[in-house]
Amino acid sequence: MNEVIKSQDEIIEEFMFLDDWMDRYQYIIDLGRRLEPLSDEEKIESNKIKGCQSQVWFVPAINGERLIFRAISDAAIVSGLIAILIKIYSNKKPKDIIEAPVNFIKSLGLDQHLSPTRSNGLASMMKAIKNYAIQYT
Repeated sequence: MNEVIKSQDEIIEEFMFLDDWMDRYQYIIDLGRRLEPLSDEEKIESNKIKGCQSQVWFVPAINGERLIFRAISDAAIVSGLIAILIKIYSNKKPKDIIEAPVNFIKSLGLDQHLSPTRSNGLASMMKAIKNYAIQYT
């Protein structure tokens, strides 16, 4: 099975235990608080994701045949979204990233519960992840 699809299913399952959106938002924020911070040297213009209202720095690396992502934002909810993306896409093969459909956004209800600017930022981060995967294939 594609590892990215498996990771999406695991995230969807985690969220099934959270009944209302206040709990889900809090969980997303808590996930973001657990992100490893980036150094000032990593918070550079070339690592910034364009199209996000908040500042988002995304640092890709390749380890063997797997892509590793590290990222952070200056906004709590966006850091939480980053944490979800890292759980799904980091330490995966570029081919799996490219081939996997994006199921988690609709399944989690993010398409209904994020503001338009947050949705655009999430789309920008997804595009960057796919572009990095294409770059490393």
